[in-house]
Amino acid sequence: MSRYTAAEIESKWQQAWDKAGIFTARRTADRPKYYVLEMFPYPSGRIHIGHVRNYTMGDVVARYKRATGHNVLHPMGWDAFGMPAENAAMASGGHPKDWTYQNIADMRAQMKPLGLSIDWSREFATCDPEYYGQQQRLFLDMLDAGLVYRKNAVVNWDPVDMTVLANEQVIDGKGWRSGAEVERRELTQWFFRISDMAEELLEALDGLENWPAKVRTMQENWIGRSQGLEFSFERVDGGEPITVYTTRPDTLMGASFVGISPDHPLAKQLEAENPEVAAFVAECRKGGTTEEAIETAEKLGYDTGIRVRHPLDPNWELPVWIANFILMDYGTGAIFACPAHDQRDLDFCRKYGLPVIDTFFDIDNPKPVETEAFVPPKEQKVKWVNHFTGIDEATGQEAIDATIAFAEKHGWGKGVINYRLRDWGLSRQRYWGCPIPVVHCESCGVVPEKKANLPVRLPDDVSFDKPGNPLDRHPTWRDTPCPACGKPAKRETDTMDTFVDSSWYYARFTAPWAETPTDLEEADYWMNVDQYIGGIEHAILHLLYSRFFARAMHITGHLPEKCKEPFDALFTQGMVTHAIYVTRDENGRPVYHFPEEVEIHESGARLGATGEEVEIIPSAKMSKSKKNVVDPVNIISAFGADTARWFVLSDSPPERDVEWTAAGAEAAHRHLSRVYRLAAEIDAAEKASAGADEALLREMHKTIHDVTVGIESFGFNAAIARLYAFTNTLAKSPAGGAAKRQAAMVLAQLMSPMTPHLSEELWSMLGGEGLVATAPWPKADPAMLVDDTVTLPIQINGKRRAELSVPREMGREEVEKAALAVDAVQKALNGGAPKKVIVVPGRIVNVVI
Repeated sequence: MSRYTAAEIESKWQQAWDKAGIFTARRTADRPKYYVLEMFPYPSGRIHIGHVRNYTMGDVVARYKRATGHNVLHPMGWDAFGMPAENAAMASGGHPKDWTYQNIADMRAQMKPLGLSIDWSREFATCDPEYYGQQQRLFLDMLDAGLVYRKNAVVNWDPVDMTVLANEQVIDGKGWRSGAEVERRELTQWFFRISDMAEELLEALDGLENWPAKVRTMQENWIGRSQGLEFSFERVDGGEPITVYTTRPDTLMGASFVGISPDHPLAKQLEAENPEVAAFVAECRKGGTTEEAIETAEKLGYDTGIRVRHPLDPNWELPVWIANFILMDYGTGAIFACPAHDQRDLDFCRKYGLPVIDTFFDIDNPKPVETEAFVPPKEQKVKWVNHFTGIDEATGQEAIDATIAFAEKHGWGKGVINYRLRDWGLSRQRYWGCPIPVVHCESCGVVPEKKANLPVRLPDDVSFDKPGNPLDRHPTWRDTPCPACGKPAKRETDTMDTFVDSSWYYARFTAPWAETPTDLEEADYWMNVDQYIGGIEHAILHLLYSRFFARAMHITGHLPEKCKEPFDALFTQGMVTHAIYVTRDENGRPVYHFPEEVEIHESGARLGATGEEVEIIPSAKMSKSKKNVVDPVNIISAFGADTARWFVLSDSPPERDVEWTAAGAEAAHRHLSRVYRLAAEIDAAEKASAGADEALLREMHKTIHDVTVGIESFGFNAAIARLYAFTNTLAKSPAGGAAKRQAAMVLAQLMSPMTPHLSEELWSMLGGEGLVATAPWPKADPAMLVDDTVTLPIQINGKRRAELSVPREMGREEVEKAALAVDAVQKALNGGAPKKVIVVPGRIVNVVI
């Protein structure tokens, strides 16, 4: 009997699929369309086992939908712009373009052996001029529609990458790629008006029923809708009143000071007049602009000496402080502080000796605030001791509503809705990105490039020998005639944030050959993406931007209205983890080791070379520095792609992390080898031999049902567990050759989304017609899902002693007779009669002696 040779089998069937062209997607009216898409990869040069899991999940869905009669679009591309390419160029003296395209070639070569059912004819990289030229066209259309604008703004500046970062790209106060401490700078930047769509983006979340609740909650929190009161404090010196916004106007009688952002117009005025203020503001600008960075920074303040009057008591004066924790882009950039009911305000007031005034107490434990602010949920009822509307006991929300109504009635304030979401700054001071297609002319101002001149291509002859953006130092590219007047002008040297590139690629896949961003007929046919798959880490960055971009593309005429939400269903997969092997140096610092350096003994793990004891840390995130990265190329070489695919799907629910182990991979390979041998044995048996096995037939239909449900619900591990069980049933079945052949062919079909190469080999071996990849999905017979017999436990005096298999429809008296005839019952009766026999049809028999 031949042996399961994965390499030979997998190469053979990949060539067959390519020759048949079965994965090339074309519009057709005779089948429903299905668009499945995984978040496309950054071309780092090597695929990792996480890629294998992610793309295998998408491939299972694509192959299953094709088998169920759908016209499937399953494309692949590369998210190819960004700083790593520039960093590599600086380190090696090469060029980002060469580095990127070589990596794409390498990763494509590593990915193709996985046997993914991808339409490679639609492949593109975001650094292709054909792609970013259409992105430039989108930018110009959005500019015409008022969706893009330019302004001076305080931005997050990464001093290592020397570029601006969006708020979402600042993690723990540091640049998401460089890890450098982020600074605040004021620069002229381009922005997308995403905040204008805040309410629409928020309300539409309720309609995304096939998205994980966690992702919707994360987006809801990021958009951050809040209702509050906007009003002004009159200055004692008669200067411009200070307008504030607060979500807790009910605490106004507990005001301790008025705070303004370091970027507030009043702070800027004082900065120009007072060196002390200038020094303080400069210190404030050392941190990032995100709420997270500001919240974690040390709270600093400067008393401006300006005083304002409380709106409810003109004799009550409050000091005005510049505070580093106040955001200019949220509300008005000015607040009033109520330290008794806000911990940040309390810490600030205690630090600077400012008063703390309680406005309400806990009903059950009324006591003044000392070191911890009393901040109950808005829904909690509290005892009010200091409220101008006369409220006694009420919830915070009731008091907020009463305060807003009072202010509006008396004309000193108005209710306002604000959003945490701010406009998306897209300008980046780097070379390897999509050029912004505008020109700066001294006569005409900012002038859009003519569409006939697109794409504005990046120059190849650039140098990275100095920090900063090489485009600033490239006069032959930078200097250009004004598209409007023809006079000498300069190109915009900023490029677009790379998240722009990934915010519309799903639409481009519908017609990557189109001479406009989309072909509306193709987009109308293929969109929306029916199933999108990717990591939870993209819940805000990528997914929110994509939702905005889809709306913008509808406004500018590039997508139908139905595509305003581009992803009908979203699945967020877990990571693939791997154990870390650690020893300690003389200073107690960790030293990491590759798995092959470690020997596992009964007494524990030790280094093979020295015998030193090794600590094993399971389920760790893969990291090159910790030497626990699993290379899929090596796995495929050793076991085959189907083994890798089977293992990453079988060991854990797909939304959870799965730990890669060599033992698990070997076990998966042994099982696939067993399936191959089983099919070979059936093929060698007499094809027409009689002997049906109803149990096998019923199990086959139950397996069809369970695997179908498993794939439909993303329960891939449950589907595989059912396939394991059915393989055992098939191996033990006494049925004749024809019945087992039929069951084995169904097994091949059910395994084909997970192990497509082996399934093709089994299908061919057993006489299947054509390719299993194009065969229709088997259907379960509902009648076969219901057993004709039922196994009843028999209890004697309440303890289980035996079982009885009877026809499901057998009457109560017949079941009782059959139960009393069972050997265990006869022995217990010892010739006597039972006191009582209780029969619960279909469930249990209880004999009382």
